[in-house]
Amino acid sequence: MRAIVIDRFGGPECLVFRELPDPEPIAGHAVIAVKAFGINHAEMHMRRGEWAEAAQVSGIECVGLVHACPGGEFPRGAKVAALMGGLGRTISGSYAQFTRVPVANVAPIESDLGWAQLAAIPETFATAWTCLFRNLELERGQSLVVRGATSSFGQAAVKLAVGAGARVIATSRNPKHFALLQRLRAERVELEGPQLSQRVADAGRVDAVLDLVGNSTILDSLTMLRRGGRACLAGWLGGLDPIAEFNPLMEMASGVHLTFFGSFVFGTPGFPLSDVPLQRIADDIAAGRLDAAPARVFGFDEIRDAHRAMEAGAAGGKMVIVV
Repeated sequence: MRAIVIDRFGGPECLVFRELPDPEPIAGHAVIAVKAFGINHAEMHMRRGEWAEAAQVSGIECVGLVHACPGGEFPRGAKVAALMGGLGRTISGSYAQFTRVPVANVAPIESDLGWAQLAAIPETFATAWTCLFRNLELERGQSLVVRGATSSFGQAAVKLAVGAGARVIATSRNPKHFALLQRLRAERVELEGPQLSQRVADAGRVDAVLDLVGNSTILDSLTMLRRGGRACLAGWLGGLDPIAEFNPLMEMASGVHLTFFGSFVFGTPGFPLSDVPLQRIADDIAAGRLDAAPARVFGFDEIRDAHRAMEAGAAGGKMVIVV
């Protein structure tokens, strides 16, 4: 099979094409003929050598057709989505014509949507849905701040939250993106930056914060919450540096909840992929109730161009690769 491998750590030029053996079918796994996959910031960090783990073949998600499944969990030819389960980290990922995925990380997704549009769903929407409705326990009428809302993850969260009847305050560090967030029906848009809590009139009364900027802003996010409010840390758009000398006694308000979600847990007993309504999300997209069109679509041979766009912050939303 043709695959894209990380030849060495560094820039997009380190992604090179190689012929590799097709993955062998083994029990408990499904071999998937990859039709398209989304690209993610995690893969950029893996390519640079900044992630704890990085497989030779990157890629943490895909959509495609089941090529083989020895256990019979999925019939040959079934249309599926797959994500995580070590993909791109501890096992060869989706940057290839075929990949082999633990069956716990594969979900059927029957839809007439094109492969490019289906590829915009798995990682982004599964993670956003879990953060909003499991970690944050978001309910209709509640207020939600999404920090880093112009990322593909952030846009998916805004769409899902608005669709669920939440009142969304979205942030971006670039005022040029405010119009985009307003089109997504955010109730208000704020300029992202340090001490945002001091500039937001709702500070101290917010029900929930989804923080995708990361360690550099999460303590500030906690100060926005009402008693009993929840903050979920789920992204690192602001970089991977840890919180220096974090002291909860001095830096956390009493009575607020700090949660974390990393999508690498999907497929584990506590976080079954079946918990995520991927089929319903695909149905809502097909019916026009939810917009999940990819911002940019690249061919398999254009992987370096896609990574350059991601690195430059020029994506404008979810980018996908069609194999």
